Amino acid sequence: MARNSVLLRHLLRFSPSSRARSSSLIETLASSPIAVPSPPIHTISSFFTTATANSQFSRPCLNYRTLCSSSGQSKIALIKSEEEFNTSLSKVQDESLPAIFYFTAVWCGPCRFIAPIIAELSEKYPHVTTYKIDIDQDGLENTLRRLNIASVPTLHFFQNGKKAAEIIGADVARLKDTMDKLYKKD
Repeated sequence: MARNSVLLRHLLRFSPSSRARSSSLIETLASSPIAVPSPPIHTISSFFTTATANSQFSRPCLNYRTLCSSSGQSKIALIKSEEEFNTSLSKVQDESLPAIFYFTAVWCGPCRFIAPIIAELSEKYPHVTTYKIDIDQDGLENTLRRLNIASVPTLHFFQNGKKAAEIIGADVARLKDTMDKLYKKD
């Protein structure tokens, strides 16, 4: 009904000669039912269905890769339990493998900042495996306590089966320098 009155005022303002017809218009508008559209309800599944059904240009935000995605070969393994961590650490130590244990958290701003750099370096040094450990993952409390992981990002660098370096914080220059010193093949 409110829309009808707005429409009527608009018509009367720009067409003063139509005031005589306004009474019949008011009666018509007042008697006609107004269907107020309800707002659409979107669910996650309807969003993805709509996104795939529409052309790629209708949702430009879905056309771009995230900063953390990688286009080449990288060796980043996600550690989800204490058992996986212990197995990975034993393998690195027993086989004298080059590796990085990268302790991170989803909520950590510096971790999100440094993640694409770690992915880039992982591509540059494909012979080095990076083990990514989310400190908020259940079951890793003992490991974190044993390793004294008090802040993130923390990176432990292994060379010849032994811990060779540690970086705490998102120091990109130091990260690149450490990777070059430890893992660059001549």
